Order: sequence, then structure tokens, then C-alpha cells
Amino acid sequence: MSTSVPIGEFSRLTHLSVKMLRHYHEIGLLEPAEVDAATSYRRYGVGQVPTALLIARLRHLDMPLPEITTVVRAESEEARNAIIAEHLRRMEEELDRTREIVGSLRRLLSQPRIGYEFGRSDQPEQRVAAIVDRVSRDVIDIWCAEAFPRLYGTLGAAGIAPRGPGAATYDDTFFTDDIGEVVAYVPIAGPAPSGLQELTLPAGRFATTVHHGSFTDIDRTYAALGSYVAERETLAPGPVRELYLVGPGDVPDPADYTTELCWPIAG
Repeated sequence: MSTSVPIGEFSRLTHLSVKMLRHYHEIGLLEPAEVDAATSYRRYGVGQVPTALLIARLRHLDMPLPEITTVVRAESEEARNAIIAEHLRRMEEELDRTREIVGSLRRLLSQPRIGYEFGRSDQPEQRVAAIVDRVSRDVIDIWCAEAFPRLYGTLGAAGIAPRGPGAATYDDTFFTDDIGEVVAYVPIAGPAPSGLQELTLPAGRFATTVHHGSFTDIDRTYAALGSYVAERETLAPGPVRELYLVGPGDVPDPADYTTELCWPIAG
């Protein structure tokens, strides 16, 4: 059995406050080696120092306490490292997202006005292979990143060639309530393969413009097109469409994305 030290000394050894050590004991994350039955005074084994240091590092990485508990109780080093690696992956994704938002803010401040070209497009009735879901706005990126590879993968496995670029429709509640129906689709000539829905998109007239670059900035293009429609056109019912002319499956750099926005208008 390793040498034990009082909680105050263990605090100095590990740079974890006494208050924090008591909390970790209460939730079962780091239990003392000994607890005096009469005074409830805690003592910790010197052998617990590596675990305490690991907990501190993981807290500095904002890992939730239940996840840290899973790490500490992992049955093997491989299982422990896998949990930590997954958390680091999520942190890297969040860091990339933060950098993208910072870049978007800088562009907004340095280039408050962007010159857009607006047009009209009469789109015919269209048969599509689709994935339809009710999606929250805060996970739309994740949803699309899963839906479109599934769309193209299923079509490819069935030997079906798309008849146009991938696209999506977003109903009004997606914007007004932060959750709504999203239809990810690819135009096709014949029947949709098993695993995908076959839909017929109605013909319609749309006001259009093109968004260049990351989806992080697409709200600016929505604002410009929506303002144009409010000032120059008569709004028609129906979902907004996004046509992904150049998207994540085509180029690696989001700065090279090209998305056509289509806002329904009266004829």
C-alpha cells in the first residue's frame, strides 16, 4: 500500500484544491485512500497522484466529469486512450469551427457590403432521390455531412447517375423555430433506389443569387436575397432551395464552395 498524506498535502502535490478534491470524492471520481470514521478527515495515497494529474489535465480540456469518470475507470490503457482521442477530435472540430466564425466576423467587419447579382429562374418539376428529416439548425452541418455521402453512395451502388447537382430544401420552421423539415436530394431520371425516398419537386419560379465560400457566411447571402425579394418581388409559399454547385464533395477548401440560393416568388 502506498504512503498516504492528508488532503491538504495531496492538494499541494496535485494542484487540485481541497474543495475540488472533496467534490471529486462526493461524485465518486477520486475517492480517498482512507477516511477517518470519527472525523471524516480524508487521506490520499501517493499512488493516486497520476490519476489526480490526469483528471486535472482532462478538466483543462473541458472534458465533462461523467466522461472523465469513464476514462479513470477504463479497463485498459487502449480503452482510456480511445476516449481521450475522441474528446480531442471533438475539440479540434470545435476549434476549426471557432476559427471559421472568427474569419466570418472579420470579413463582415472589413467588407460590410458585398455586390450580389440577382436573377430569376423557372425551375421545372423534378424527380429526385431524397433523404427527408426534421433537423435542428444547430446540427444541420452534421446532418448534411452524413446525408449527402449516403445519397451519393446509395445512387452509386445502384449505378444511377445524378441528373444535376445535389441540393436541399428548408421549410419556414427551420428558420423561425430553429427546427424544421429538410430535404436533401439529388435529381434522377428513373426510380430511386432502395434506401432513398423518391419525390417530385414541384415546378416554380425563384429569385436567385450565388453564394461563394464557406457556409458560415451564407446568412449574409440569405439576407441580401431576402431583402431583394422583399423590395422587388412578390413572395410565394414554399421552401427555400440551396443548390450545391461546388460543395464539400468536390473541393477540400470551403472558400471554393459555390451555392445557388433559390427563393420562391410569384410568377
